[in-house]
Amino acid sequence: MQESAYFAHPTAVIDEGCQIGQGTKIWHFSHIMPKCTIGENCNIGQNVVISPEVVLGRNVKIQNNVSIYTGVTCDDDVFLGPSMVFTNVINPRSAVNRKNEYVKTHVGKGASIGANATIVCGHDIGAFAFIGAGAVVTKNIPPYSLWVGNPARQRGWMSENGHQLNFDPDGMAQCPETGERYELKDGAVRKVGL
Repeated sequence: MQESAYFAHPTAVIDEGCQIGQGTKIWHFSHIMPKCTIGENCNIGQNVVISPEVVLGRNVKIQNNVSIYTGVTCDDDVFLGPSMVFTNVINPRSAVNRKNEYVKTHVGKGASIGANATIVCGHDIGAFAFIGAGAVVTKNIPPYSLWVGNPARQRGWMSENGHQLNFDPDGMAQCPETGERYELKDGAVRKVGL
C-alpha cells in the first residue's frame, strides 16, 4: 500500500492491513479498521467508521457520521448518506458476545441509501435501488426500486441516474435526464437502452 496513492486527513486513523485504492480520500476523524478493502476513487467523509473486513468497490461515496460494520460489502458507485447505519447482529445484547454471528449485507452497484436510514443486517440492496432518508430496511430490496418509511415500503422505481420512473400501460418508462428506457415486467425492472 503506497501512502501517496490516496489522501488521508491527519486526524484519520488507518489501521494496519488495509487495502486502499488510488485516488481515495479519507476525511477528518474517520477510522479505517484492519483488513478493510477500499476501492479506487472513494470519498469517505468525516467521523466514519469502517469495521474490519468491510469491502467497498470503486467510487463509493460515504457521507459524514456513517458506520459500516463487519459483514457489509458495497459494489461500485454506491452512495451512503449522512448518518446512515448498517447493523450486523439480529439480536444484540451487551452481555452476550455474538462476534461469530455477524450477518452479511450486500449493497449492489449504483445503489443510494439516504441520510439517517438503517439497514437491518441480512437484507441486500439491489443495484441502483434508492433508499429514502430515515427509512428502516427490514427486507431484501430489488434492483431499481424506491423505498421509504419505517418499516421501509416500496414507492416506485428509479432510473440509474436517480429519477423516479413512470411506466406506461405497456410497462415502459424513460429516464427524463438521459433518455434511457426501462421495462417493468413480472415485478422487476431492467434497462433496455435508448
